[in-house]
Amino acid sequence: MTLEWTLKENGIDPNNDLTIDTSIAFAAMGGAFIGGTGDYVSLFEPNATEIERQGLGYIVAYLGELGGEVPYTAYNARRSYIEDNPDVIVAFSNAIDKGLKFVSENDAEVIANSIIDFFPDTALNDLITIVQRYKDGDAWRDNITINESEWDHIQEIVIAAGELDGYVPFEDLIYTKYFSDYE
Repeated sequence: MTLEWTLKENGIDPNNDLTIDTSIAFAAMGGAFIGGTGDYVSLFEPNATEIERQGLGYIVAYLGELGGEVPYTAYNARRSYIEDNPDVIVAFSNAIDKGLKFVSENDAEVIANSIIDFFPDTALNDLITIVQRYKDGDAWRDNITINESEWDHIQEIVIAAGELDGYVPFEDLIYTKYFSDYE
């Protein structure tokens, strides 16, 4: 959806100017591209860098940078769970915040070395490149909060894709009671 929104923002009509194949399972997109399906593909890392490293394609843009402030990754809990378990919510939030601070305060090599065990099929140099690309594209947030403007922007993208009929009020889905320390 972010790809389609980005195309529209740059004067390209995804329905008339090109064909976007959404029938390919996400896990199979890299293989389909390598096999000749499509001229472009939208991939997460480390898949994109692996395809580039193998000489099978080139990274031409970073959708995370082109799409604007999109609160893509979020964690969810029922309001009742949040209210019944505030210590768990605060501890989890503190852990995420600590990780974001670590990313903010360290260079790509330090970060890559600290996470390499989670990417056993990715070379350290590739992981450093990926982390640097994410840092350059400002992919990691400064804190764990989602503000109302970001919330509206992701809804704008989803509405433009035809997957949401209208805006959902910020206060209906974003619970901020325990998060004033992170703003």
